[in-house]
Amino acid sequence: QVQLVESGGGLVQPGGSLRLSCAASGSIFSINIMRWFRQAPGKQREWVATISTVGTTNYADSVKGRFTISRDNAKKLVYLRMTSLKPEDTAIYYCNADVQTISTVPLRAYWGQGTQVTVSS
Repeated sequence: QVQLVESGGGLVQPGGSLRLSCAASGSIFSINIMRWFRQAPGKQREWVATISTVGTTNYADSVKGRFTISRDNAKKLVYLRMTSLKPEDTAIYYCNADVQTISTVPLRAYWGQGTQVTVSS
C-alpha cells in the first residue's frame, strides 16, 4: 500500500507564491520519477513538471521560469515552488510518482488526492 499526500494549497493573490509538498508513505522500495499535474475546472488534467531521481527537471511551457520542482529522496518528498502566480494557475494540483513496492515488482504509478490552489484578488 502506497499513499501520496499533497499539502500547501490555498488562496493566493496574483503575483504571489506558494509551495506545495507531497509526501509518499507505505511499503515503498524505491521511488523513480515524480511529477506534478493540475486540473482546472472544466478542463482535462495537464502535466506541470517532472523530476528524476537525480534531479533532472522538465516543465510545461506555461509554468517554465515560474515554478520549481524539487525532491528529498531520503524523506520521500517532492515539492513544487510556485511564484508569480496567475489566475490561470487556479486548479487542483496532484502529485504523481512511479513507485516500486518490493524489489521484484515493476514500477507502478500512484496519485495523490490533490490540493486546491486558487489565485484570485
